[in-house]
Amino acid sequence: MFQRVRSKGLLKLSFGSAAFLLAMSGAMRAEVASVYGGSDGLCGSRTASGERLNCAAMTSAHRTLPFGTLVEVCYKGCVTVRINDRGPFVRGRHIDLSPAAARAIGMGQTGRVTLGVGR
Repeated sequence: MFQRVRSKGLLKLSFGSAAFLLAMSGAMRAEVASVYGGSDGLCGSRTASGERLNCAAMTSAHRTLPFGTLVEVCYKGCVTVRINDRGPFVRGRHIDLSPAAARAIGMGQTGRVTLGVGR
C-alpha cells in the first residue's frame, strides 16, 4: 500500500512492494467504509490522535495510515478526509467516516467506496 503524508508543508512519499506502479498511475482501490460518531454517541469524544471527534468535519479513522494523511473517498460523490483516529474495529471494514463525510458522498451506514491516498 502506498502513502503520501503531508508533514509541515512537505510531501513525503513512501510505498510498499508493487504498489508504486498503482500510485504513479493514480489508481484507487475498492474498500468497505462505515460511519461512526453519529447515533453511537461518539461525537465530542477523544480520538486516538488526541483531538475531539467533530462530527461536522471531514475526518476518518483508519487502522494503519498515519494521522494527518489525506484520503480521497468516493461513493456517489468524492470527498477528501483527514485521518485522525484508529478503526474501524469491525472485520471486513477498512475506513470509518465522520457523519459529515458520509453525507457529503451520499453514503448511509456502510458502503463499498474507492480510496485514493494523498490526492
